[in-house]
Amino acid sequence: MKITQISVFIENKSGRLFEICDLLGKNNLNIRALSLADTSDFGILRLIVNDPEKAFTLLKQNGFTVGKTEVIAVEVPDVPGGLASVLNVLSANDVNVEYMYAFVEKSSDFAVMIFRFDEVDRALDALEKNGIKTIEGVRIYGI
Repeated sequence: MKITQISVFIENKSGRLFEICDLLGKNNLNIRALSLADTSDFGILRLIVNDPEKAFTLLKQNGFTVGKTEVIAVEVPDVPGGLASVLNVLSANDVNVEYMYAFVEKSSDFAVMIFRFDEVDRALDALEKNGIKTIEGVRIYGI
């Protein structure tokens, strides 16, 4: 249930985000989810793409500083308090959420969120034991 996320460190200047998206698009890499966090000097672009290994290699070969991270896609009830119910399970099991962001599609009556945990296996265990569904990489990648 782990998903490979690509992290790209980019200068915070006009055109850099376009360069990455253009490069990925021209190489048939589809962005499935993304998050961009920035400071005054640089940004961290986090991407879920249809072929993470190809994207990692391509970005590295084109001079970008790139990393890979394991994340988990979680179905969150799409109702008021739905996210709080998932976070309650994680908190009760002492699982720390490092960051999270939304995914672009819905899954029935659930929203899909991407989570990065400090202890991925522990998080998976807590979610599974409490009946919270995680989504396979194949489905997220759109393959």
